[in-house]
Amino acid sequence: MFLLKPNRLQVSVGFWLLLAWFWRANGIGLLLTVLGAAAVHEAGHWVALRCLGGEVRRLQLNVFGAVMETDSRRLTYGQEVLALLAGPAANFLGAAIAAGFRLAEARVFLGANLVLCLFNLLPIRPLDGGRVLELLVSRCWGDGAGEQATRVVSLCFSLLLCLFLCGLMGVTGGSLWLLPAAAGFGMAAWRETIGK
Repeated sequence: MFLLKPNRLQVSVGFWLLLAWFWRANGIGLLLTVLGAAAVHEAGHWVALRCLGGEVRRLQLNVFGAVMETDSRRLTYGQEVLALLAGPAANFLGAAIAAGFRLAEARVFLGANLVLCLFNLLPIRPLDGGRVLELLVSRCWGDGAGEQATRVVSLCFSLLLCLFLCGLMGVTGGSLWLLPAAAGFGMAAWRETIGK
């Protein structure tokens, strides 16, 4: 993201389509606010990785968010957990700073940061919370236990959230903004089911 070498940023067509859809439905102001919160999140990861001796190899932007591929071989379990939690922590800090302002835009930025913080702490792969769960269980009971526990927890949470969002769409008359999240959770559950 920041100071990435050439060819280290990959942006999918789906990402551009989602941006266009969001802009059309909500306007440029809210789009920039959400992108700002996402940038705060990724900056948190990047700063932590740099401070801990890790390296960002690639940043991929797709319809379900950003994925930062890193070289974390030099990091301990604890350092990797810190780097993963730095994104949500940066969002929490961004929300705390925005809370000091009385402007309506600051409240929207506060909300966007809190939602992104909490969303990324869900114990679902590939979210930060899913990877943290895997690292912590692996550290205590071994890599196999970490993989198995994370697969079960991720599958259950993904499936429950997908069903909840589908039900919410039915009750509310079909809010299309819930559709990408429901599809994303459904895909996460499918990945865990087939073991990828």
